[in-house]
Amino acid sequence: MKIRKNRGHVEASARGKSMSCGKQGGSFNGFRQRCIRTRGVLLLAVMLFSASPVRAQQIYDLVLKGGQVIDPKNQRNGRYDIAIVGNKIVRVGQNLPSSNARLVVDVSQYYVTPGLIDIHTHFDAQGAQLNLNPDHNALQSGVTTAVDAGSSGWKNFEEFQKKVISRSRTRLLAFLNIVGAGMYGEKVENDVQEMDVEAAARMVKKYPQTIVGIKTAHFQPATWEAVDRAMKAAELSSSVVMVDFHPKPGRGYPELILKHMRPGDIHTHFYGRLTPQLGAQKKIQPYMWEARKRGILFDVGHGSGSFWFRIAVPAIEQGFLPDTISTDIHKDSIMLPRATMTMTMSKFLNIGLSIEQVIERSTVNPANAIRRPELGTLSEGSVADIAVLELEKGSFAFLDSGHGKLIGDKRLRCVLTVREGKVAWDTEGLSLTEWSNAGPYSNFK
Repeated sequence: MKIRKNRGHVEASARGKSMSCGKQGGSFNGFRQRCIRTRGVLLLAVMLFSASPVRAQQIYDLVLKGGQVIDPKNQRNGRYDIAIVGNKIVRVGQNLPSSNARLVVDVSQYYVTPGLIDIHTHFDAQGAQLNLNPDHNALQSGVTTAVDAGSSGWKNFEEFQKKVISRSRTRLLAFLNIVGAGMYGEKVENDVQEMDVEAAARMVKKYPQTIVGIKTAHFQPATWEAVDRAMKAAELSSSVVMVDFHPKPGRGYPELILKHMRPGDIHTHFYGRLTPQLGAQKKIQPYMWEARKRGILFDVGHGSGSFWFRIAVPAIEQGFLPDTISTDIHKDSIMLPRATMTMTMSKFLNIGLSIEQVIERSTVNPANAIRRPELGTLSEGSVADIAVLELEKGSFAFLDSGHGKLIGDKRLRCVLTVREGKVAWDTEGLSLTEWSNAGPYSNFK
């Protein structure tokens, strides 16, 4: 097509060819309008084609493929793929396209669960002498959220926050000890003057995203001072209380769970020998059932001295299961009784809980207990915290705090942990390339 000026007019002629944007003939202005309309239609068609599912499929950073997903919060128990973009779960479904993923991990031989939540740990690695490093002792067990149970009080929590919590890859939360100096032995833990209710409540309110409640423990005088002050601090800060309790004359266990604790408060170490859960002929005491109806929560808190098969087995046989499974992990408890999360869960599997019951008490139940309902789930849009677990079959020995032994035929082992969308633990190299195909050394990051 040739365009030329002629006596003040612009003319368009098609020499031997029809105009491409409309029928031949007519003024240039009309021709231009037809061109604009035609190009608009073509542009719209291109845009629609580009937006079609074929062209606009989302690119996933990571897909966990074909695992047996157990997600109690969403009532999922079946074979699913989980797709992750950034630090979020974006799709949970079947047969998600692998071609859309930067990394695909075959987990078809394993259980896939929300990241485990351990609500009784001691991870103030800069504090008391029994405390552990969180990342080295949580992520390898599939624990993506851990709650330090009272290692620090209002006097030293901010140092714990600065030196440990803020530097941990594990999501580390805390119960604040009602004792201002925290868990530093009998001298301070039995000192009522250390139990400043208002100061503790202020600290909880200052760090609401990190501090989940108040902890009371190890108080030996035969009074209710520690428990009642912890309850008052929790009321002022609208938080929950975790109680580690040793009955004394005039300070009995039934009174604790029926009169002093509130619905939603947590008694930890409840399969321990210091509290009278069982009566004659090892029958569950009536006040245990009454407290459960009141809404008191019962947490395992295994520890080095607080989990006994001689109590747990008859209690569970009578239907008194824990609300939450936790470890009370510290330098002593990871030794003989091996109070890691997967080992503690395995003990309950061999006592008689189903895999679904164990996962529920290690994910959604503890999330609700600490009032963090956004955790413990594989919901689309949630943070991608995920545990991949192997259920081993064989003959295994499990130890309790009283040096008792239980022989079982199943054991859980964490093979892969995803924290905020990134692989943080991978025992079998499921997310890695076989060395001979890994390419030059420059691929290492």
